[in-house]
Amino acid sequence: MTRDAEPATLGLVAGLGVGAGVFYYRSLVNAHLARGLSPRVVMVHANVQKVISLANARESHQLAGYLLELLGQLAGGGAQIATIPAFSPQVCAQELEEKTPLPLISLLDAIVDEVVLRKLARVAVFGARVTMETGLFGCLQEVADVISPRPEEVDRISGIYGHIVRNEKASAAEFGELRTLAHLLIQRESLDAILLAGTDFSFVFNPENTDFPHLDGARTHIDEIMRRLTC
Repeated sequence: MTRDAEPATLGLVAGLGVGAGVFYYRSLVNAHLARGLSPRVVMVHANVQKVISLANARESHQLAGYLLELLGQLAGGGAQIATIPAFSPQVCAQELEEKTPLPLISLLDAIVDEVVLRKLARVAVFGARVTMETGLFGCLQEVADVISPRPEEVDRISGIYGHIVRNEKASAAEFGELRTLAHLLIQRESLDAILLAGTDFSFVFNPENTDFPHLDGARTHIDEIMRRLTC
């Protein structure tokens, strides 16, 4: 893309939760500015409690129907391409892909591509319960071994992540516990990396303070969004 060309208009399903949507928006604006571009973004606000409830219940058909309505609103507002910047809604990713009114920049595909690129053979997932219990919705099973934390570890990780989503931050104790669990799992299970599969982890982990091998799902997704918007 030349410096004078305009990027595609992105449709962003925001509100899942609010802080994560703000992180995506700010990151995308900064990435555009770094390229000398002006962002073109259309946003729609989703009902986060409805989405989480349907995702946790594995009601993928009903969830897809709701998200398709939002994608239709984005299409009507002028979006040319769209994305859903959250992990829990990916439980219905296949149904969305089949019926979407807009091309979708897939969060899951971006992560799979990065796992392959970095040759990560054994990973564990940190995030919401539905994300961990499905091994990132089964999307990695053909490219890597996804090692499940023990049930009590899933309880603790998902519990802390819920606090982060609600508070848009982690306490020092919560950060320390997640870090300790990450190091424990990497050593015990001979992992190549921890997959941070929760957009709200952006409030907690960054490249400067994360001292264990990891793949940051949200930041990987943002990189792919920029590639698609400016190619």
